[in-house]
Order: sequence, then structure tokens, then C-alpha cells
Amino acid sequence: MSDTIRQQWLHGFLDFCLLNLLAGGREYGRGLAARLDDAGLGEVPGGTLYPALLRLEKQGLIGSVRVPSSVGPARKYYQLTGRGRAELRGQRADWEVFRDAVGAVVSGVSGVTEGRPTL
Repeated sequence: MSDTIRQQWLHGFLDFCLLNLLAGGREYGRGLAARLDDAGLGEVPGGTLYPALLRLEKQGLIGSVRVPSSVGPARKYYQLTGRGRAELRGQRADWEVFRDAVGAVVSGVSGVTEGRPTL
């Protein structure tokens, strides 16, 4: 996959990926970046990651708390809010519909499956 395509897709799905990672518990920025990289999404620069976290925080989907560190400055940990958990449930349902639709296009299936919602 080219870096350009990966970056375009990542920008479109970064918020969704972050919410999913935070569903497992609180995490700090570098930890989230490492988990995204470990998942195969590549290195996400701070100039992309931190604005996304700030955007999610401003929307009330995540909260943050600073935790003292014994090896340096305090770390800012992020966690889902109740509103974020509800939003994530809806986004996961939307993701399944979108994933299936893209899969149908990629595999060359034509027509709409009976009973399946459309985008």
C-alpha cells in the first residue's frame, strides 16, 4: 500500500480507531500511537494524533487526566466517556454496513442484499 493511500484512509478512520482502542481502557498518546503501529497502520505522527485526540475530547467522547510519572513529566491519559461509549456502539454498527458495502464493491458483487441497510 502506498503511503499516500494509507494516510488518506488513516485520516478517515483515525477517530474510529482511537475510540476502539480506548474502549479497552485508558491510554496515553504515545501508547495509542504504538498500538496503531502494532496493528499495522504505520507510524502516526503527533501532528496527526494529538489534534484527533483534542477533537474527540472537545466532542465529549473522551476525557483526559494527567498522571504523574516517576521517569519524567506527567503523562496525559485519555479514556472514553459515557457519551463516547454510546457513540462507539453506533459507529461500530455503521462500520459493519460500510465494510460490507465496500467488500461487495471490491469483490464485484452487484445489487443490494435483501434486508441489508444501505449507506
